[in-house]
Amino acid sequence: MILYGIPNCDTVKKARRWLDERDVAYLFHDFRKDGLDPVRLQGWIDTLGWEKLLNKAGTTFRKLPDAQKNSLDAASAKALMLEQPAMIRRPVVEAASGVSVGFSADDWQARFAK
Repeated sequence: MILYGIPNCDTVKKARRWLDERDVAYLFHDFRKDGLDPVRLQGWIDTLGWEKLLNKAGTTFRKLPDAQKNSLDAASAKALMLEQPAMIRRPVVEAASGVSVGFSADDWQARFAK
């Protein structure tokens, strides 16, 4: 399992703590330090949809000009997420059960707990 995110994100911290407490093995990929592969991002978009991946509640997104926010489409959203990975909703998890975004203890209990 690979958990993608930013280490100082509260949701990523909760997710990592949850995994650690249950001894679930995972690799952590820091968007800021390790970057983001455009092909991988496109795979997530194909699977989840750009609307689900784009973190519209985050500070980085809210700072965008209204005109840019209102004219988003798949291509412009992908470009934004590649340019500023903080705009990706976190954490993104790649596991044997597929790709998911966000953290829910109940969902993760069903998917990942031993």
